[in-house]
Amino acid sequence: MGTIYYGGSATPIHIEDRALAHLKVVISTKLRRGESFTVSWRHLDDEPRGRSTIWLHPSIPLRFVFDDPEPAALSREWIEDLAQSANSSGGIALVAEHIEAESVEDVAPQTVEVAD
Repeated sequence: MGTIYYGGSATPIHIEDRALAHLKVVISTKLRRGESFTVSWRHLDDEPRGRSTIWLHPSIPLRFVFDDPEPAALSREWIEDLAQSANSSGGIALVAEHIEAESVEDVAPQTVEVAD
């Protein structure tokens, strides 16, 4: 389980490593362009029920921490889905990866919660 540390918040945001790797690519691209936006997700099963949204701005400190020491293989389609939502008025909605049937054999099950 990876973690995002955002601004001065005392509450870390826990996101599965593979999902966090894809989210990092999209967030980094948007912030590098100087763009502000929101990111929304459903809370994990072991957290209080609900969903959260944060406002990301290039001037606010942000750190990604991954439990797995090896970088995840990235899916272009998942990055494109996240980037498309990042460019919408609703911001990034953390959605589950769409895995093609022929590539399932080597892919671990995902624990990403799908946003409303």
